[in-house]
Amino acid sequence: MIRSNYLFTSESVSEGHPDKVCDRISDEIVDAFFRLGPEHGWNPWDIRCAAETLATTNRVVIAGETRGPKQITRDLIAHLARLAIRDIGYEQEGFHWETAQIDVLLHAQSADIAVGVDAAGNKDEGAGDQGIMFGYACRETPELMPAPIYYAHKILRDLATARKSGDKRLEPDAKSQVTVAYENGKPVRATQIVVSTQHAPGLSSAAVAEIVKPHAIAALPAGWVDDKTIWHINPTGKFEIGGPDGDSGLTGRKIIVDTYGGAAPHGGGAFSGKDPTKVDRSAAYAARYLAKNVVAAGLADRATIQLAYAIGVSEPLAIYVDLHGTGQVDEARLETALRDVMRLTPRGIRTHLDLNKPIYARTAAYGHFGRAADADGGFSWEKTDLVDALKASLGV
Repeated sequence: MIRSNYLFTSESVSEGHPDKVCDRISDEIVDAFFRLGPEHGWNPWDIRCAAETLATTNRVVIAGETRGPKQITRDLIAHLARLAIRDIGYEQEGFHWETAQIDVLLHAQSADIAVGVDAAGNKDEGAGDQGIMFGYACRETPELMPAPIYYAHKILRDLATARKSGDKRLEPDAKSQVTVAYENGKPVRATQIVVSTQHAPGLSSAAVAEIVKPHAIAALPAGWVDDKTIWHINPTGKFEIGGPDGDSGLTGRKIIVDTYGGAAPHGGGAFSGKDPTKVDRSAAYAARYLAKNVVAAGLADRATIQLAYAIGVSEPLAIYVDLHGTGQVDEARLETALRDVMRLTPRGIRTHLDLNKPIYARTAAYGHFGRAADADGGFSWEKTDLVDALKASLGV
């Protein structure tokens, strides 16, 4: 039996959260390889990057494996990390873009991995690893995202815009959490809102609440906040020490924030720092793209799609579709149709979604999904240009 009245909660974290600082640096490295590789004679199809970042008090450590132009030096990568930290807004004694020690420990990609992944002769490019990836879409927001995660992101994006527009009372590190009440299966109001934000020295909790509440209310649909909504603004009190100075950060620790806020399954693989041969990233984008087009085509109100891969193997091992009892077509037929409308090999995904571009740093905060497709190809997996092809394949 499907529940129709319930509460569901999702959280988000800001670009200044320690883990997100690391995601941003890792994705800046991916972008550097796709931006500079072609300038130095490299075919984008041959670029490889798997960059992991650790951040702590005034120190950043970058490790992983890459393949690309020799012009991408350790000094250049350290410089890019500093620029990312500066753009996020860290100029604090415990974490400052100018003074942080940055250690770059990247090395060449393993030859054993390259043999299995690279295209050669009649062999197509294989998946960069085994694993399962999920995509999800629903009708709860215009962007076809679950409401709790969508609005948790929006609160923090609005606060970041205010901070970068000159509100010196706000600092980069922040988290949000929204509990949404569902009635008859539809989101109708926020019952509890949590926002913890780093702030300038000397501000009281009441002063922080006066700053935060108008932004949070504006980020939510009209009528979602009322006198019954419970607020938790900086519930521990003072939050002056934040970012990597307050807590260490690592790439890939916010996989639920990055996706659907817990409203859909997750295969466990992180995105940031990975080039699109890594199906943890590219196939998750493809699964979201397919799920969104299924819902946009009116074939279901909710759709979960799973893809499965083996390292070095091109074709997905399996495709699974769950329409959660809202489908207008048979799920088995839809599984076949998805293969008809998009080639789901790593190369097919990269080609269809045009992923061999420096489009990744912008994904590092506020979710990889539910964002508008950019003119230069960013967030291409958010397009709904498969609607007609899906309908034609299914004969509907």
